[in-house]
Order: sequence, then structure tokens, then C-alpha cells
Amino acid sequence: MPHLHLEHTANLTQLDIDKALLRLNHALVASGQFGAEFDIKSRAVAVERFRVGTGLGERGFVAVRLALLSGRSPQIKKQLSESLLAVLQDLGPWPEGVQVQLSVELLDIDRDSYSKIAIG
Repeated sequence: MPHLHLEHTANLTQLDIDKALLRLNHALVASGQFGAEFDIKSRAVAVERFRVGTGLGERGFVAVRLALLSGRSPQIKKQLSESLLAVLQDLGPWPEGVQVQLSVELLDIDRDSYSKIAIG
């Protein structure tokens, strides 16, 4: 725990996904909210077919969803969200002429029903 999901539009061709995931993971470790760096799982998916709004201009997005065990205060969640958003903002340069939206969403996973085992 936690699980970080990054979705990005395929038109953001300069986005270095490996660097992005590593930086996001480092931000989570630096937060002090998680037991070990080994517990952080992140993945990314490029969205080939998408639409942002109704305008004709070129647009894109990078959206992070962080699922973590329930029980953290709203203040801690806000700090995590803001630190991840700061990482996203620093991932540029963004393509010229493309309006890009960055977002972070935190989701609680029910602690009582979550199961995990590490093998090896």
C-alpha cells in the first residue's frame, strides 16, 4: 500500500513516464506516511482515445489516483495530494499549443477488507 495510478493522454509525447513514476514514488516515501518504499506500487496507462471538453483546440491531461488504506486525516490527505500535484507540475516541458490539465485524487481503501502478501 499505496497504489498509484497515473493516466495520461498519448499526445503528451515528451512525458517521461519512468521519471514521473519514480518522482511520484519518492514524494510518497518523503511524506513519511508509508512503512517501506517497497510498499509503494505505481503504474501508468496512456489513453489513446480521449476528449477534454468540447473545444476544438488540442488538449491533454495527466491524472493521478492514489488509493491508500483508510484512517488518515483530511490534512494528511491534502498534503499528499499537494505534494503529488507539485511533482506533476515539475514534469514539463509540456507540448506547445496543448492545454494540459493535471489532477490528483485520493481514494480510501477499506482497511478491514484489504489483503496483501509479498512473495520472495
